[in-house]
Order: sequence, then C-alpha cells, then structure tokens
Amino acid sequence: MASFGFCSDLFSTNSLLLPPCVHMLPIYLQTKQNISQFSVIASSSTGSSELMTEAAVTKTESERTSFGFKNLTETFWVDVHRAEGRPLSVRLNESLTFASSKLEKVESVVIRVELSNGCVGWGEVPVLPLGNWNQAMALDKVKEACKFLGQGPPLTLNLVLDKISETVPGTGFASVRAGLEMALIDAVANSIGVPLWRLFGGVSNTLSTAATIPTTSLAKAFDLAAKYCKLGFKILELRVGRDLNADIEVLQAVRAAHPHCLFILDANEQYTSKEAIEVLEKLDEKGVTPVLFEQPVHRDDWRGLREVNTVAREKHGISVAADESCRNLVDIQKLIQENIVDVINIKLSKFGILGTLEIVEMVKKSKLNLMIDSVAETRLAAGVAGHLAAGLGCFEYVNLSAPILLSEDPVVGGYEVSGSNHKFVNSRGQGGFLKWDSAS
Repeated sequence: MASFGFCSDLFSTNSLLLPPCVHMLPIYLQTKQNISQFSVIASSSTGSSELMTEAAVTKTESERTSFGFKNLTETFWVDVHRAEGRPLSVRLNESLTFASSKLEKVESVVIRVELSNGCVGWGEVPVLPLGNWNQAMALDKVKEACKFLGQGPPLTLNLVLDKISETVPGTGFASVRAGLEMALIDAVANSIGVPLWRLFGGVSNTLSTAATIPTTSLAKAFDLAAKYCKLGFKILELRVGRDLNADIEVLQAVRAAHPHCLFILDANEQYTSKEAIEVLEKLDEKGVTPVLFEQPVHRDDWRGLREVNTVAREKHGISVAADESCRNLVDIQKLIQENIVDVINIKLSKFGILGTLEIVEMVKKSKLNLMIDSVAETRLAAGVAGHLAAGLGCFEYVNLSAPILLSEDPVVGGYEVSGSNHKFVNSRGQGGFLKWDSAS
C-alpha cells in the first residue's frame, strides 16, 4: 500500500532529503537549480521501496517559490496508522481571568497522529471554560475523531480534512477541529521534510510577538511590564475593562515607566461604546496612545463597535480590532463589507487552519489588517500559529505569547524563543513534540 504520494509546485532549495520516517532506502534526490516543480510518489512495504521523480516547470532563481499548500492537500495520500488524544494540564505562573472564570492552569487535549510511513504529527486542543465545555468533553470528541482516522482508508489530505469537518462540525467544535488539522498537517510536513513556515508560504521564518499583561493589580501589572520590557518585548497587550479609572491608572503608570513601549488594549467586550470612547479621551489627555483597541464592546453591538472605531480612527489615529465579534465566516464578511473595524483578530482555536487560511484570503482582498492571537495554550498550538503567521507574512499584529505564562514548558524542540522574537527553524513540520508520558 502506498505510504504517500506528493505533487508540488515549487522548490526553492537545490535538493530534498526525504526524512527517515518514510522507511525507504536512503535516497537523496538531486534537483537542478532552476527546477521548481516536481512530483514524488513513494511506496513503502516490507520488502520494497521505490522513488520516481519528474521535472515539470522551470523558473528563474529570482522568483520566490514555496511548497504549494493547496496542491499538497489535493495530492498527498494520508494513511493513518494510529491516532490518539490525551489530556494535558500545566499550571500558570499567575491566574488568568477569562470571561467570568479564573484560570489557574492550562487544560488542553494533545493529539498525536502517526502515519503508516512512521511520520508523526502533533496538535493541541486548548480548552477554555465556555458554557459546559470542558476538558473531558473535548477529549471525548478527539477520541471519536481519532477512531475515524485510525479506521479510515487512505485518502488525499483534503478529503481527510473534509471528513474531520464532518465529524467535528461548526463553531462549537472548532478547537477540536483545529487540533486535528494541526496534527495531520504536521505529520504530512514531516513526511516531505518541510517546515510548516515554508509550507504556508515561506515569506519568513521569524516573527516578533507582543506580551500579555492580564487583568491584575497596579503593582503586579507594573512588575510584569518591567519583566517583559527587560526581555525585549516592544508591544504589551493589557487587559482592561474591569474598572475604567483603575484601567487608566495602570496604563498611565506603565507608560510612564516604559515610554518607548507600545500598547494594545484588550477590553474583552467589557465597555459600552460610551465608556470605550471615554477611555480613549482620557488616555489622549495623558499622552497615552495605544496602537490598537481590541473588542471594546459586546460582540453583538455592531453599531457600538463601528462608533468606537470611527472615533478611534478619525480623532485619535487608533485602529480597533474585532475578536469576540468574529465567530464565523459570516461575521467576518459583515465586518469587512460594512467597514465596522480596521483589524480582524484570528485564533486557530476558533477557526482551525483551513478556516484561518480562508479568512486571510477574504481580508487580504479588503483594506483591513490582520492580527493573530493565542489563547491559554502550550508551544504546540502557539508554534503552529507562529509558523503560519511567519510563512504567510501578512499579519500586522501578533500576540503568541501565551506559553510564557506557563509554569513549565512540556514541549520538546520546536521554535526558538529569544524574548519577543520567535525563530522557526528548518526542522520538519513544526519541529516540536510532547513527551507522551507527560500527558495522561
């Protein structure tokens, strides 16, 4: 049975070393410098292996090339040997307030997918306390989908992802779908020996992220700001909305101590439009101008969101971002068509990888900007988001700092972190994995 088949545009490198997990005889495929499209079909069985290549299209060296993600999904045959999920809990250094709940630890479900060629991919389902949703429920849905993956016949990657969407449909299971997509795409990238940032476009292998200061006391916020600025973070995202006067006091104090640092305000729906505009007026009086004001009003207050955006943009030169108002593609389309905000905030846990790529294409056709954000998650999920953001190179605002809030890092390998800077190395896939015994 064929382990994998791959047809792709685009190779910017001069050679491809098929990874050891393909379980073939050691084969080094030499490609000419001006050849950027080829096809590879590899089969692996107990007694034989074979490799066929065909050069198709030539391009000049000056033309930037990537690995053609869409083409890969249509031509790579996925044969899952084993798929499983396990719960993972990691304590936070400081408790986080999310909606009306206080988080003391990050709870997620880690997904491990092993293909018949031996290559492994990893994904993560962050679990946030929304309604009745919890870690046990997420684990049940992951197990259901993993059972399907383990029993299903070999299919092209796009068909497998379609089946996953049918198994865990809609916005209610978006985080589960995202975790499964991560694991499958990571396994495929491992199979062809390509880092995810190249697979998603290859624009860059680095990015700089903001750091989040949660809703907390003035003293604690001040200490965190000092810590992050010392580490080299140039943008701080402050959670506001609990108390208008207290918020302004914190912002003013942090700004005075770190005048060269930029700020994103994340109100998490907590203000009315009148209060949000008042915050901007008072900050302006004190010479504090955030670069971005995120979700100032309730997610369904479209009129209020537009009103705040108009005042922020025209009077203060500040962009307003929609986060909680972005629940599905219909919401995104409304925000774009009615020019309600300047920035669309995307989280993989809300839309998955395929949904995110669709939104990116929608927003790029408009005049709006993009932000990519993380929730309470480890470097598995944040790493995939970072690879995607760096590879696409179209996100004006980035905050993938959630892992620095954890008391320990359960991920081995993966991207390199130096303060606010993330570097995505040329390891296959996302490059990180979990010690499976640490999830139980």
